[in-house]
Amino acid sequence: MIRFAIFIIMILLLLPNITYGIQRFPPPEFETGHELPVPTVPFPRSDFLEYTDVVVLLVTLILASYIALKKRTRKGLLFLGIFSLIYFGFWRKGCICPIGAIQNISLALFNKSYIAPITAIAFFILPLAFTLFFGRTFCASVCPLGAIQDIFVIRPIKVPYWLENSLGLLPYLYLGAGVLFSATGSAFIICEYDPFVSFFRRSGRASILILGACFLLIGMFVGRPYCRFLCPYSVLLRLMSLASKWHVRITPSECIKCRLCEDSCPFGAIRKPTQEKPKDKTLGKKAFTLAILIMPLLIVVGAYLGVRSGTTLSHVNPKVRLAERVWLEDNSKVGDTTDASVAFRGSGRAKEELYSEVIKINERFAKASGIFGGFMGLVISAKMIQLFIRRKRLDYEADRSQCVSCGRCFAYCPVVKSKDLDHE
Repeated sequence: MIRFAIFIIMILLLLPNITYGIQRFPPPEFETGHELPVPTVPFPRSDFLEYTDVVVLLVTLILASYIALKKRTRKGLLFLGIFSLIYFGFWRKGCICPIGAIQNISLALFNKSYIAPITAIAFFILPLAFTLFFGRTFCASVCPLGAIQDIFVIRPIKVPYWLENSLGLLPYLYLGAGVLFSATGSAFIICEYDPFVSFFRRSGRASILILGACFLLIGMFVGRPYCRFLCPYSVLLRLMSLASKWHVRITPSECIKCRLCEDSCPFGAIRKPTQEKPKDKTLGKKAFTLAILIMPLLIVVGAYLGVRSGTTLSHVNPKVRLAERVWLEDNSKVGDTTDASVAFRGSGRAKEELYSEVIKINERFAKASGIFGGFMGLVISAKMIQLFIRRKRLDYEADRSQCVSCGRCFAYCPVVKSKDLDHE
């Protein structure tokens, strides 16, 4: 019931911000011979094809959940992942995707002049809804970014727990920054710095191509580095997966503690049975209490630092950069001009109007950056508290938040093999 309520709340929050079309009117015909610039790929598609994408997403999510939880076969998940990589990656050129849809949703929620396309909302909600009930089956074989990294896993090494826990802060930071810049109408940094979209589109900046190549190279030895240590959407998926009703299990029934699955997961998601707790629990309790007490302090400090950095962060907004450039030119601080400043002067707009807009943008950034800083303070304190929480485990289990339901551990479990033989 709680999961269904969460799903309904997400839909109600986004219903007022839905739009059903990309272009409602035909473009004008120019008599001067001017031609409209061709948009960068992917070219906007018809409504029918966009709805087809949503149907394909829904079908693949259903299949991934069925294969992972019911059929329990790694081979099926691998084939479905290859299909998703071809369709959502190379055919649809990585757009639209749930990861990038975070920005559409943020902009729609905080900017009344923008209405999110219904396909963006569907791509954002559907994987979260399935994760809430079936775990991270979206990551298993539906996400093209996960699929392309999954193929490159060759000789995975185990990342030390302290390092993995520390790098685990980066997705929260990236998510907060992505929401901050998109909500203020400044930039869609998640799409701009997507490391694999250049491969999908077979074009793009050299720097992004190199970044993507580096992720794939690292991914040969560190399983899914982008998914684990950077993906902003994974933050939401982890939270949903923690509350999931069903989830992938290493063994379908009893665990015999054979330890064969211990090192089978290249993503560090298998948790060992816990040892007996030490008799002296005083130190642990004190550390836990201290972490709870400093939580408000970290939130306040984070909010303060966020407000202080608001002016600096606001320079991501093109209007802020333009206003600064115009002021520098007017005060002879620079000797040349830019295309943006020349276009602004040619528009006939008053400089005072631009400066007034920038003041409002800076005020908005100060508030939003404060919230961002407070959010990071909360995340850091929650991570600290998590270090002192010990949950009793009797068997080898897949961590609900970290497990991407890839099914690699199935083949290592002798209980699974014995059941397969019984069926034969």
